Amino acid sequence: MNVLISADDLATALASSEPPVLLDVRWQLGGPPGHESYLEGHIPGAVYVDLDTELAGHGEPTDGRHPLPELADLQAAARRWGISEGDSVVVYDAVGNTSASRAWWLLRWAGIADVRLLDGALGAWTSAGHPLTTADVVPDPGTVTLTPGHLPVLPFEHVEAYDGLLLDARAGERYRGEVEPVDPKAGHIPGAVSAPTVDNLAADGRFLPVKELRARFDALGVEPGSPVAVYCGSGVTAAHEVAALAIAGYDAALFPGSWSQWSNHDVPVATG
Repeated sequence: MNVLISADDLATALASSEPPVLLDVRWQLGGPPGHESYLEGHIPGAVYVDLDTELAGHGEPTDGRHPLPELADLQAAARRWGISEGDSVVVYDAVGNTSASRAWWLLRWAGIADVRLLDGALGAWTSAGHPLTTADVVPDPGTVTLTPGHLPVLPFEHVEAYDGLLLDARAGERYRGEVEPVDPKAGHIPGAVSAPTVDNLAADGRFLPVKELRARFDALGVEPGSPVAVYCGSGVTAAHEVAALAIAGYDAALFPGSWSQWSNHDVPVATG
């Protein structure tokens, strides 16, 4: 699975006769709306995607903060972004792809075969000397038909009996239960291993080289052919870890509800 595209390769692709659909997925938990940042400057041709409203459903707290959207809603959004059958897609944000990975995962899960993350995100584009624009892009509607289930999912009801390796992609202090800024309980799912998403990235926001990612996951207990699943706070940065695992050569399931769903149920919690 090809996960990444470089800034220079993206520039070449955008100038070709069949450019990819380009999605700007800027979002930060508790931060200002990403659309404002998009309008201040984005990669030419990029369509803004709202993570909260277009890449997540809406339900009860027991469903988690960012449950998967209904397939029909995701398909309508993908068409609104201009995606048609056979299109390739590139997604990016301004935070090392920790939010854009949600779009990468959802579109791959929904059957779009070629979805890439811009390695190094927006910073890699600008540092390579490529231009930005402030135009609000509204593309012609696409015609894509999405189908679910092309990437593995770990449902809430299967987590407690899961016999594979479960990685917690949140910051270490949240895993240990020292702080919990968002969800009703502090701690982690019993048996889960702390594997903060930020450790997938180099200082410049690019993913670590394949050998270094593989060594990281090997040290965490990931083994070829053995099941592995990932969760985070609400299923956003966990998608980044699934992408990093894919770069390293491992298939991993996503627990979409993540800690925000787990901590809203009467289920065991571990700390430390």
